[in-house]
Amino acid sequence: MPDWAAFAFATAALTLSILFLTRRSERLLERARIADSRDEVSDAPSDVGDAGRDPRGEADGNAADTESDPDAPGVEGAADTGAGPAIRRPDDRPVLTTRLLLLNAAASQAGGLVVLAAVAWWAAVPAAAFGVGGTHPTLGSPAGASLGTPALVAVGVTAGIALTTGNEAAARLGSRVGLAPSDRLRAAMAPGTAGEWVLLLIVALPVVAVFEEALFRGALVGALAAGFAVDPWLLAVGSSVAFGLGHGAQGRLGIVVAGALGLALAGLFVATGSLLVPVVAHYVVNAVEFAVHERS
Repeated sequence: MPDWAAFAFATAALTLSILFLTRRSERLLERARIADSRDEVSDAPSDVGDAGRDPRGEADGNAADTESDPDAPGVEGAADTGAGPAIRRPDDRPVLTTRLLLLNAAASQAGGLVVLAAVAWWAAVPAAAFGVGGTHPTLGSPAGASLGTPALVAVGVTAGIALTTGNEAAARLGSRVGLAPSDRLRAAMAPGTAGEWVLLLIVALPVVAVFEEALFRGALVGALAAGFAVDPWLLAVGSSVAFGLGHGAQGRLGIVVAGALGLALAGLFVATGSLLVPVVAHYVVNAVEFAVHERS
């Protein structure tokens, strides 16, 4: 018999841990220097004029300007030493590459998925409570329950395209009023090689979609609704708030947009009783966003 109380406690702890680690990652990204994976990172540049330069075009700072500014970080000027030319101190910011970010995203999300699966197994929570491998005990309409896998995938793809359109509209509206979401994370993870595109589309994004949907929709909505007879829409609102907070790297508007996206994905889950639908929709949203912005 499922131990719903233990499952709820462990899932809440996992969610809080994910939000904490996400916040720490945001802070690291804020101060990191993003380097192209194809470039070799060196702490001892041969050309003083290129020292501290971001290989992606100084998107992270104005390293080139520090050569002529004795008060800029990383430079000891003649005013400080008494005489002699400016001497550049090594840039001690952490250096991240796109490949490293993609691998980290895949590994961390896969680890979270393993922990969630272990918690569900330990608490004897059936897979059907997550909307996996059978009919959910409380969610989904009779029409949704009769849909086969191809139809559920088609629903997910269609919903993903519609949600992508909504995301883009919200971003453009925010830009007009000065609240554009931050695209730093997406730019940092943007593939620069064919291998990185494969890593993004075949590894990182599928793992991210599966884990986030399993946690925020499957566990926090489906399983808790089945175990405690709570209104799934109430759970959907709560899980969507947590989902939005987990996207703080996208700025304040990004948190709001992600929260709205989470609520829409939760609605798909509640309506169909299948976790496959929001997983597919989530993947489509992320994949199309990268494809559109990085190919434009």
